[in-house]
Formats: sequence, structure tokens, C-alpha cells
Amino acid sequence: MAAVARGRGLPRAWLCRRAGPGCGRHYRAALCAQLKQPLAIEEVASRPVQPHEVRVDVHFCGVNFADILVCRGQYQEKPQLPFTPGMEFSGTVLETGTDVSTVKEGDQVIGVSGFNGMAEECIIDQKTLWQIPEGVPLREAATLPVSYGTAILALEHRACTRPGETVLVTAAAGATGLAVVDVATNVLRAQVIAAAGSDDKCKLAMQKGAQSTVNYGRGGLKEAVRKLVGSGWVNVAIDTVGGDVFLEALRSLAWEGRIVVVGFAGGTIASVPANLLLLKNVSAMGLYWGRYKEQNFPVFSRTLSSALQYCQQGLIQPHIGAVFKLEEIQKLRSREGRCSDLPDINGSREWQSQDPSLVVWLRSPGT
Repeated sequence: MAAVARGRGLPRAWLCRRAGPGCGRHYRAALCAQLKQPLAIEEVASRPVQPHEVRVDVHFCGVNFADILVCRGQYQEKPQLPFTPGMEFSGTVLETGTDVSTVKEGDQVIGVSGFNGMAEECIIDQKTLWQIPEGVPLREAATLPVSYGTAILALEHRACTRPGETVLVTAAAGATGLAVVDVATNVLRAQVIAAAGSDDKCKLAMQKGAQSTVNYGRGGLKEAVRKLVGSGWVNVAIDTVGGDVFLEALRSLAWEGRIVVVGFAGGTIASVPANLLLLKNVSAMGLYWGRYKEQNFPVFSRTLSSALQYCQQGLIQPHIGAVFKLEEIQKLRSREGRCSDLPDINGSREWQSQDPSLVVWLRSPGT
């Protein structure tokens, strides 16, 4: 999430609302009518659900780095204007289509919506909803799909991380970074080195469970890692920064190490020196979280089910930094006090680095 847990990776913002009795004719939604401009909060008319669809009363909606990019026209997917951002949400089922069998009215769910979740109501295909188990709060559940889904896919599916291995996490104080630290440490029982750009960010990653930290704002990442682990280096690296940080992480890998590219929050896409892959028999691989929904849905679905299960078991604890109301979305400020609308915040590197999770409140209870 965006003001919940911060870091360079996937910052987030959240929308909160209490479900009301029944579905109204209109609901409020955040609309991007023009790229790089403030979002507008407008009344939107409800539409009927199709047989396979579910109408959800949205309680919380995460605002991720991808939402920031799409509102600036810099994301690989380019929805037609006007559109509603928001890739993930939690809420309560209001209505189901005639062919829906996976959920029923009143169920609490999380959903992965593409770009239409930042609204008080969302209509979505039943297959992209997951029931929230007992004991998992709606706010925490809403933080799970993007950041924790990415973390689990990166660590378990792509890197095949084993207990006791050493994992290097860049941008470790961001939403995705903190999720990777949390899963690697508390689920997979790996030894985690958290790398971030300031002492405060390193401290946050330590609180999430990292065994050691590196402030790469003070010098080279590779040399700092070498001082921590010696000639053994690291088995797995999860990188969301790109550029020189990616190259330093790549050079920090041990024999048959694995590095997973999750994003380029630093703004630079590095070229991979193929000789480095050869010399240590290391593997460099990518992870586009959202693509799994179309290309390998069983794996995609399993990661979200795992995230909910880990949360219910108390193994992971999503970090939430702040909660804002929907109407305050244009007043959000970074920690340095710069006033920004949502797209500007999303484009602020410092904000991305320090506020992995934001929560925007949709409605007051009872409304």
C-alpha cells in the first residue's frame, strides 16, 4: 500500500468505506480525465451485473506505483480516458450474477480489478475475487494482492528460495520491499539483507525482520554486502530499483544465485552483462505480477490464497502508514511536506521510497 508501508517499489493509497444496505443508483469514484492532472471525485451511475460478475461495496483500495504511472501515461497499459485507477481492493459482496458460485452476498473479499478499484463500488468477474478468512481485517487484506502477491511470486515461484538462504532486497523500505522482507524472513526463514537509501528506511526494514541492512546512499552496494557475508555472497536478490543498484546486486550473487527483476523505480533500465551470468552460473529473471493473471492464472490465484493464509496465521503483518478519506486524495502530502495530487505523488521518487502504503478513506461508517 502507499502510505501504509513505504519504499521504492510499489507505494500505495487506500480507499475505505463501510458497506450499506443494498446498492444505490450512483456511487463516488476517483476519475482520471486528463493525464498528469489531479484526479476528480465524481458520482458514477451503477450498471447491472452480468451473469459471471459480482458487485462489491469497496472498503479499501490500494494505490500502487502502477496507478501512479498509468495516471501519467507512463505505464505499459493505457486505459482510455476517463478511467478509474486502483488495482486492488477489499470489501463486501453486495450482489452476484446468476452464474456466480464462488461468493455470496455479505462475504468479505479482496479483488484484483485492473484499473477500476478506486471507487465506492466495483463490478468484477467472480474469478478475480478471493474470500477473506476469519481474523484478517479488511484494511490489512487490501494491502495483500500487489505487494505480497509480488513478493510471494518472486521468492517462491521465480527464485525458489529455500530456508536458510541469504536474500538481498533492494528498496527494502517500500511497499514491495517490505513485503519481500516479511515473506522471506517470517515465512521462508531466509537470512535477509535489506538495502535502502537512508538510515530511517533501513531501520523500518529491520523492524519487519531483516537481519542486516545496507544504506546504499552511503556507498557501493556490492562492497557493503561483501563486508556482511564475505565470499559466500547472496543466494537470491529481489530488485525493484534497476540501474546501478541492479548491477551491484547482480554482482553480489553467489554461485548459482538468482536475481529477480521486479521494477525500475530508480528510473533506469540496466543492460545485463551476460558474462556475469556465465562466470557464476547465475540466473537473471523478470517478474511482471499482473501478467500471471492472463498467462498462468492458477499460479496467480495460489499466491493470493497464500498471502491470505499467511496473514491469517500471523506469519506476515502488512505495514500501513496512514489512512485518508477519498475526498482528501488531492491533498496528500509527502513526508517532506510537498503538496501533491495523486499522480504527482506517484511520480515523486522520495515519496515512493518512504511511503510504501497509503490508505484513503471512502466513507464514514454508517454512510
